[in-house]
Parts: sequence; structure tokens; C-alpha cells
Amino acid sequence: MLRGMYGAAAGMIAQQQRQEMLTNNLANANTPGFKADQASLRSFPNMLIAAMDTASMPRHAAPYIGELTTGVYLQERMPNYRQGDLAETGNRTDVALLQGVVPQNPENGQPGALFYTVQAAGDGEVRYTRSSNFTVDGQGFLVTSNGNYLLGVDGEPLQVNNESFVVNREGVITSDDGAVVGQLNVVFAENPMLLVKEGNGLLRFEGEGELPTAIGNAAVTYQLQQGFVERSNVDAAQTMTEMMAAYRSFEANQRVLQAYDQSLEKAVNEIGRLG
Repeated sequence: MLRGMYGAAAGMIAQQQRQEMLTNNLANANTPGFKADQASLRSFPNMLIAAMDTASMPRHAAPYIGELTTGVYLQERMPNYRQGDLAETGNRTDVALLQGVVPQNPENGQPGALFYTVQAAGDGEVRYTRSSNFTVDGQGFLVTSNGNYLLGVDGEPLQVNNESFVVNREGVITSDDGAVVGQLNVVFAENPMLLVKEGNGLLRFEGEGELPTAIGNAAVTYQLQQGFVERSNVDAAQTMTEMMAAYRSFEANQRVLQAYDQSLEKAVNEIGRLG
């Protein structure tokens, strides 16, 4: 009976974690460049139940009774890097990254993904983002909405001086006086699952070194659209449906747990008293 309680409790915890993930997705449905998380639920290994005191059993009788499930858990949260829709804003500082053809990862058959390179405002380390709503800080540098410097192909922050700059489809930036400021560095991740969300639209690469640039890579196609932002790829209606399903599953496990609790209460208060 206690094993059943543990299994129901594990199901409640897994659905609670899934609900938190879906709530975060829904909260970022209007965040430019946000990529929705998706969960993978797995079951714990089954236990093989064997009979005790088998000496009195027939010689050819099988001592094994069967398997017992031990609950489920949320194995991992994986971002969905599907391209979000583009929305025109008319702001020169908004530059959306429109992903074209990218190679697939030979290990899992999933397509790679493209990102901007930024320098984190906190520790100065290289991070990656799909956020596209930029601004110009007081020193004339192109930064994200959270103050992280956009990096060029040379690895240096891009100083555009003011908001009157022009970005072509390859990411080359020209200032208002016609001078070329630099080129936005777009990198290619063959396995985007090695990127970890850090918040504020930033991603940290867990692999070795840094992601390679996509500029000059004949197998990768993309274009940049100035005056546009990439919307979140969260499907609000689908997310609401999944939240309701997670809530119902949580309630079902809760009722099972309550049933076990009532059975234990009866065993303690009634069966124990008869003894």
C-alpha cells in the first residue's frame, strides 16, 4: 500500500513540475524570441515481485508474481527552437533573425538552430539569444532589452552611435553617414539541446568552446529583417489545453493518494482495535 502512495505522490510531483513549465510558457507568450519548453515524462524502473516462503510451493511453480510500477518523473525540459512568426514594428533597432535551411544533427535527426551572439552584462561572458528587440545605449552600443552587448563577427560589441543605422539581410550594419560599422554575428548550433536557458532571453552553451559562426557556411541560409521582431513560438491555445490536462492528471493522482490514506486510517483505527 505504501508503494502505491509513493507512486501517486510521484505522479503529483511530475504534473506539478509540468504545470509550472507550461505556466512559464504562457507567461512568455508575448516575449520576443522566446522558445517554448516541452517536457518528457518517464516511468521509474519497474520492480519484480517474488513470492516469499517458496519452500511449500510446487517444484515447477514460478516464484515470481509480476511487475510493480513505481511512479513517473519529469525527465527533462527541452526548448522547442521552431521559428516564431515575424511581426513588423517599424523600429530600426528591431532586427529579426529569419532562419532558412539548416543542417540536421546526425545523432538525433533534429535540425540545428541559429542565434545572435551577445556579451552578458553581468559577467562579460559570451551568451546567445533569439531576442530581436534591441536598443542603443548611452554610449551608442547596440544592446538587448536587458543591456547585453550585441557582438560582431570580430567578437567586439557593435557601436552604431544612434538609431539611424541600416542592417541588410546579411547583418552588415551601416551608420547614418554611410560608414560600415560591422556585421552582426550569427552562429549555428548543430545540437541546440546543449544550450541552457539562463533567463532574460539568454542561452549558455554547455559544449566545448563557442558556437561556430554561420557566416560563410554554405549549408546554412538565413536573413535578417530590420524593423521586425520574432514573436514567441508559444501556442497559447495548445498550452492552455495541456495545462488543463496536467491539472486533471494531478487531481486523479491526488484522489488515489486520498484513497490510500483512508485505507490506512481504517487499518489503524478499526483493524488494530479488533486485534
